[in-house]
Amino acid sequence: QLQVVESGGGLVQPGGSLRLSCTAAGFYLDNYAIGWFRQAPGKEREGVSCIGGSVIKTFYADSVKGRFTISRDIAKNTVYLQMNSLQPEDTAVYYCAADRAGVPGWEWGVRNGYLEVWGQGTLVTVSS
Repeated sequence: QLQVVESGGGLVQPGGSLRLSCTAAGFYLDNYAIGWFRQAPGKEREGVSCIGGSVIKTFYADSVKGRFTISRDIAKNTVYLQMNSLQPEDTAVYYCAADRAGVPGWEWGVRNGYLEVWGQGTLVTVSS
């Protein structure tokens, strides 16, 4: 059974940092594209960042470029999202999700609501 488990959300002040973690079970990261999408109340689902491929490819939404960094530890089967310079507009539930279709397939999956596996989500609140 494919499964991902997220951790690391919480409350942070504007300008602060958080690191999200996502550990995969039942599959190996080197065969999948894996990353994060987010959804805020009343807003559309947004792909935030993704990493994947034997030749590593990454994706970042324009809204997070230069502030967020995605990385993966193959030995731990875990992906991380380091989020710096957080702003109130980053407030959302962040979901870890994976798909074997690669980074472009992952992006498509987020836009169209189809991904092979995703987690329960972790809430990130940026507020003073």
